[in-house]
Amino acid sequence: MSRREGSLDPQADSTVSLLPHLEAKIRQTHSLARLLTKYAEQLLQEYVQHQGDPFGLPGFSPPRLPVAGLSAPAPGHAGLPAPERLRLDAAALTALPPLLEVVRRHQAELNPRAPRLLRRLEDAARQARALGAAVEAVLAALGTETRGPRPEPAAASAAAATGAGVFPAKVLGLRVCGLYREWVSRTEGDLGQLVPSGPA
Repeated sequence: MSRREGSLDPQADSTVSLLPHLEAKIRQTHSLARLLTKYAEQLLQEYVQHQGDPFGLPGFSPPRLPVAGLSAPAPGHAGLPAPERLRLDAAALTALPPLLEVVRRHQAELNPRAPRLLRRLEDAARQARALGAAVEAVLAALGTETRGPRPEPAAASAAAATGAGVFPAKVLGLRVCGLYREWVSRTEGDLGQLVPSGPA
């Protein structure tokens, strides 16, 4: 996909080329998203390693538990205008930290001897906040503020699910880690379409 195809509009193209600070902000945020995509994959792999059977077994397909207030990127996400995609990215990244914290607390009980996993979960919550704030800063710099009230964090429903038993809690944790990876990766892709051509 060309840069113009993924840009906001022709005026935004010229704006990006005329405002070095905006170009730098987009590049910096895209680089952060690209880095966090790698970290999110590592988190998911580490999470699975510590859950025991049947997690990680070939052919295991856990139920896709719904997470109130957060879902995977919709199939039509890529076809939305760039500002709307970035607004959805920012909203998801805002919803993720309390969910990751719920997962971390439960894993601290189940896997107290897995400090690296607990640290990764704590880092992921902090990184999601940072990336969400950076995406909102890009929207503001483009003159497209986030709009409307933010949905309430889904941590309460997640905490209730963890109280339903060990297996549902593990499945929910897997789902949250998977959603974190999906949204960070989606954010990387959406920002990548706005990165001006030329050397980074």
